[in-house]
Amino acid sequence: MKTAKIKLTFLEPVLGSSPNDEDIYTRFIGDKAPDAMSLKEEIESLGEEGADIVAERGTTVFPRDEDGTPIFWSYQIEGFFKGTCGFLRTVPGTLSSKLKAYKKQIDGRIFVEGDVSPTNKTGRKIRIKDAFPMDLFQRPLRAQTPQGERVSLACSERIPEGASCEFKITCLIDDDTKLVEEWLDFGKRNGLGQFRNAGNGRFTWEKVTDWQ
Repeated sequence: MKTAKIKLTFLEPVLGSSPNDEDIYTRFIGDKAPDAMSLKEEIESLGEEGADIVAERGTTVFPRDEDGTPIFWSYQIEGFFKGTCGFLRTVPGTLSSKLKAYKKQIDGRIFVEGDVSPTNKTGRKIRIKDAFPMDLFQRPLRAQTPQGERVSLACSERIPEGASCEFKITCLIDDDTKLVEEWLDFGKRNGLGQFRNAGNGRFTWEKVTDWQ
């Protein structure tokens, strides 16, 4: 087992992917599945695709710590790993292409944890540094329906480029550290948060402490 502390620095603004109206999960999502919390986490971890599900119902935002600091949830980073592995597993020669049942493997072998504190006892919160000034970003959402193309407006909180966050990654299998670094390298091309396919949320990374 090996653990390292990682710092992400964002090259582009990051868009929030959590709905401002928490009742959306109950009214439009939670009633469709018996495990609403798991579904909520899955949607938020998907970033752009998940946020599109709820964007028409209100502004997507960043969760906040008790003092108002924007945060990521640890499962959002793990969701980034799953999404990135899904991309790279189709690319010959990548380490990800050799990982079978990758979602289950990531869930059971790789763990992300923010700095533990009295307000973050479980380490699920990852505080975002230099997140202000924050603004709102609007973009159109287009969907093909039986009645033709439908266009709606999505609005998201946006954190500026240069923001950063730090967290620990623990790999139960030592060789998985190479997989994690492959996924983190991909953050220069496809990052975190909503609308990331347009370049939002791209980042560089560095090791604050090495694997040990």
